[in-house]
Amino acid sequence: VGRAGDVVFPDVTHARVRAWWGGLYEERLGQGFAGFRHDLDAPTSFAAFGEPTLPRSARHGLEGRGGDHREAHNVYALCVARAGYEGLRALAPDERPFVLSRSGWAGLQRYGGTWSGDAVTDWAGLRAALARVMGLGLCGVPYSGPAVGGTGRAPSPELYLRGLQLAAHLPLFRTHAGERAGSREPWEFGAEILGHARAVLVERRRLLPYFVTLAHLARRTGAPYVRPLWWQAPEDRTLRDCEDAFLLGDCLLVAPVLRPGADRRAVRLPRGRWYDVRTERAYEGPAQVLVDAPVERIPVFARAGAVLAVRAEDGAPELEVWAPARGRTGGGLVVPDAGDGWVEPEIERYVCRWEGRRVVVERSGEDGVGEPSRPVRVRGLAERTAQM
Repeated sequence: VGRAGDVVFPDVTHARVRAWWGGLYEERLGQGFAGFRHDLDAPTSFAAFGEPTLPRSARHGLEGRGGDHREAHNVYALCVARAGYEGLRALAPDERPFVLSRSGWAGLQRYGGTWSGDAVTDWAGLRAALARVMGLGLCGVPYSGPAVGGTGRAPSPELYLRGLQLAAHLPLFRTHAGERAGSREPWEFGAEILGHARAVLVERRRLLPYFVTLAHLARRTGAPYVRPLWWQAPEDRTLRDCEDAFLLGDCLLVAPVLRPGADRRAVRLPRGRWYDVRTERAYEGPAQVLVDAPVERIPVFARAGAVLAVRAEDGAPELEVWAPARGRTGGGLVVPDAGDGWVEPEIERYVCRWEGRRVVVERSGEDGVGEPSRPVRVRGLAERTAQM
């Protein structure tokens, strides 16, 4: 809904009102809806009261304590998300609720994720999108993402594609269009951009099992999908000011292009060996490297020794293993997801090591060491180390 005209804001800080609101989802579930996006879920007035929210004197239940809108304003959207989540749990108890909220407060991750809302359509907005997702993750809200394409003036083909490439490596991946925003589908930007967009979508689909693993680990440990480069090396001061690249879980480092006209970019690598996933060339960190970033792709690096779940070209599950440095071992966690429902999946733990001239991958568990549960593809075997 855009400008909604005359509306009434229910007092969702009251348990009885939340229960009533949650019951309203039954109609949409019956129509086949699988997820819900809460827009304009913070009290907003475009014309009345002399300020852009409810009157400060408006009364709220506040879980039986009572109080005015000064206390309720910030938690209002959180209560909307809670009402939606609890309503869906009651209406469809065997399904995991999918709720996205434009607004929220501390604790939103208990009920769903969030997106950027109306985003500025320029390069500064693209840089802000990454900062927002990373900041939310550090604040305990791991599932978020921008609205690719923005909401203002039409993006250039280059800006749209770079936004798509960034968002494909973030938890929430969605494009945006609207009455004022105009069409923002990939085919609106010409055949070249459409071809590159297809490649982005294929890579996102390939990485979906890895995103599922990161989702389960975020729920169990609180560690976000998107992490600053200093996450695993807080003692490295050179990484603290790096705001244009990020770690995606333990295995990948993503370096999006956030400025116009760039076909190369500098990337700060943490300690250890890192492979360019496109060329499989190895780089030794800590270091700053200059790498190609042509319009069709952004630089992505895999940590040596990483083990991650992906989809093979035929869609079948596969383990992608990046060769550890000689004399070292590696490993990774995989959490397979059986689909909807509340079954607690087992965490699969993998270790990899050199054994002669080949890399051996084993599954480690309480009952000892066994064979991997899916086919294995080892990458980085050429060991072509870049000269810097």
